[in-house]
Amino acid sequence: MNISEPTPIQEQSIPSLLAGRDLVGQAQTGSGKTLAFAVPIAEVCDPSVRRVQALVLVPTRELALQVAEVVSGLASSRGVSVTQLVGGRSIRREQAALRRGADVVVGTPGRTLDHLRQGSLDLGAVRFLVLDEADEMLDQGFARDVEAILGHTPASRQTALFSATMPNWVANTAKQYLRNPVKVRIDAGLEEPTVEHLVYSIQRDDKMSALRSLLDGRNGDPILVFGRTKHGVRKLAKKLDALGYPVGALQGNLSQGARERVMRGFRSGAAPILVATNVAARGLDVQGIGQVINYDLPDSERLFTHRVGRTGRMGRSGEAITFVTPDEQRKWREIQRGLGRRFPHRPWRARSRSSSVGSGLG
Repeated sequence: MNISEPTPIQEQSIPSLLAGRDLVGQAQTGSGKTLAFAVPIAEVCDPSVRRVQALVLVPTRELALQVAEVVSGLASSRGVSVTQLVGGRSIRREQAALRRGADVVVGTPGRTLDHLRQGSLDLGAVRFLVLDEADEMLDQGFARDVEAILGHTPASRQTALFSATMPNWVANTAKQYLRNPVKVRIDAGLEEPTVEHLVYSIQRDDKMSALRSLLDGRNGDPILVFGRTKHGVRKLAKKLDALGYPVGALQGNLSQGARERVMRGFRSGAAPILVATNVAARGLDVQGIGQVINYDLPDSERLFTHRVGRTGRMGRSGEAITFVTPDEQRKWREIQRGLGRRFPHRPWRARSRSSSVGSGLG
């Protein structure tokens, strides 16, 4: 894979995982967490067993595809097979893959639970379990499904949790799933110097014009624009598309095929502007995202951390731009309080879209 030096999260996690220890790993996005658990998975799985030996649970389909690709890149040369279980596509194809024999399963909780209920997935031989983006996996939306899935795995399994953010409640919840875990924390805050934060107080009616000004000043790097709702993302992307911007939209109601087409367009540069819900805040790994624009504020400091973590990855510089309308000021104060950090903000000054983006950001 042309990697000769481990990142800090890999260097501190891999030996403990190979030694059979449970582990809680926290490191900022882009730090190499996936390889930190993918390497041990490739090492511990025995292809002659012909049963599922490792299970990785992730919150989104996009992350499942990415993780499966990384694990496959390491494991295939050892004869270890990897199967994805994600919604939005034929479950019969997944059932056939499981019947043929899968050593590693990477799945979202809902689809994994579907297979367990239908009897097409047996987790009785699982030796290694990973909860990726653990804060989301143990949150209210997924916690019940995750707990049900874990109930199908042996109590003797090895368990690892990885995330960019690890609130206290996650650590407390995790205690019931892990045995005396090694704790690895690598520069997990938001203070990375590679991301410049620009926060604008703006009237709601001016947001579209401001967004166009920013997009008109783009330098060719991919740009990720976050909206709050599926409907809002669809609507915003349609407006931008009608205005001639090369844009794609990613939100939860799309079929898996449509989501993959949108991501191919974004990665290839055919549609370098992606308007997305928080589905893109988790695990999305696209090289060189130059700007993240919070068109709508997220609901928590955790989501803010994951959103802005899509840029400034692996030492590259990036820019995170956040719009705050008058009715969002209270929520913005709560987000800053949760982050333990205050960001300087300024009023957005309307200007001609033909002027350079630099003049608006100065």
